[in-house]
Amino acid sequence: MEVRQLALIVFTILTQMSVGSFLILGLVHFFVARKADMEQADRMSDRALLVIGPVVVLAMIASLFHLGNPLNAPRAVTNLTNSWLSREILFTVVFVVLGGVFALMQWRKISSFAVRNVIAWIATVVGLVLVYSMSQIYMLETQPAWNSWATVVSFFATTLLLGLLAMGTALVANYAYVKRQDSDCADLQCALLRDTLRWIAVTAVLVLGVELVVAPVYLATLSAGNAAAQESARMMIEDFGVLLGLRLVLAFIGAGVFGFFLYQNAASPGHERVMGNLVYAAFALVLVSEVLGRFLFYATRVSVGI
Repeated sequence: MEVRQLALIVFTILTQMSVGSFLILGLVHFFVARKADMEQADRMSDRALLVIGPVVVLAMIASLFHLGNPLNAPRAVTNLTNSWLSREILFTVVFVVLGGVFALMQWRKISSFAVRNVIAWIATVVGLVLVYSMSQIYMLETQPAWNSWATVVSFFATTLLLGLLAMGTALVANYAYVKRQDSDCADLQCALLRDTLRWIAVTAVLVLGVELVVAPVYLATLSAGNAAAQESARMMIEDFGVLLGLRLVLAFIGAGVFGFFLYQNAASPGHERVMGNLVYAAFALVLVSEVLGRFLFYATRVSVGI
């Protein structure tokens, strides 16, 4: 695989994870604020918010390697009317700017919560449009393995699954920090964390279910398609069958098995260490699984007529 394709794997995975994390963190803050109060919601989410910035910046750096000559980057955004690539770049920049503005305002408590909340949700919508724009870039009639509904579904599944588990990891790490710094609020934060991780676990299992249904249906669709589509299916099953199996097994263990045990351990206090280890392990396994899935996405494409 070429460096440019490796750069695309890093860019798409990290960008989608950043968008998903921003969305999930916004939902966590909303529900925690309703269940407790704004101070506890901020205490739980503010440090986790700062993790998203470096990830999306790293994704943007990776995207420059795909361009070949980074100096050509400004030219890539000049065709918004007809090019999904130009739209992807525009929405990436807007998402980063709005996310950065919100993070600064939230951290410094600049302006009212209502104003910050509006900016946050605009950034979230822009991020979701960004993921959709990414998927549309690959809707090419000459690439039947890409030109599929499964591309859109899988991109959004990656966004949600990595966003859920990445934020779960960040929230567990934040709780460890809060417990060291202020033990007086640790019990309440622990209770809020347990509730949050339970619905993260349930949602992760549901998204995993979507991925496990999409995979065989997508393969069946390719097998029933034209010669290029059938060759992509053959490559995925025969040439890369081990990687495909590993990708599905890692996703099942990470989001499914560990998600189930995470839900159980988060049901009552006293299992915080096990709960944290499950979240870390689930995120690591699912991240590897999604990277393998994106590798297969690029490695098994076959152009029509070639």
